[in-house]
Amino acid sequence: MSIVRAADAPRFELGDTKFTVYSGPSHGSQEICTWRLTVPAGTQSMPHTIDRDEVFMVLSGGIHLAPGGEVLGPGDAAVVPAGEKIEVGNPLNEPAEVYVALRAGMTAYHTDGTPVGTPPWAA
Repeated sequence: MSIVRAADAPRFELGDTKFTVYSGPSHGSQEICTWRLTVPAGTQSMPHTIDRDEVFMVLSGGIHLAPGGEVLGPGDAAVVPAGEKIEVGNPLNEPAEVYVALRAGMTAYHTDGTPVGTPPWAA
């Protein structure tokens, strides 16, 4: 069994977006990656794809998974199928907290197909 205490959870940042890691290959799980994503108000990620299905569950605030897309609020969840373009954004005036889960071993890609690789929060 692997336990991750909140105070000891690895943390990463990409711009103003924060990733708090709970599981992954270098964090006790060879099969599942999970992290809490903190998305600041008014931000939008770069468009990308991932080669694994990715599950988003909103804990607080709100996000959309494409510009102008439907806003997901607390308790809402969405599954983004492998290979589907995604742009995580927060159109609201408050930060969003989102729990993310996907199968380990993922690779992210720019929308032109160029590999980005596996980010440290999923390694």
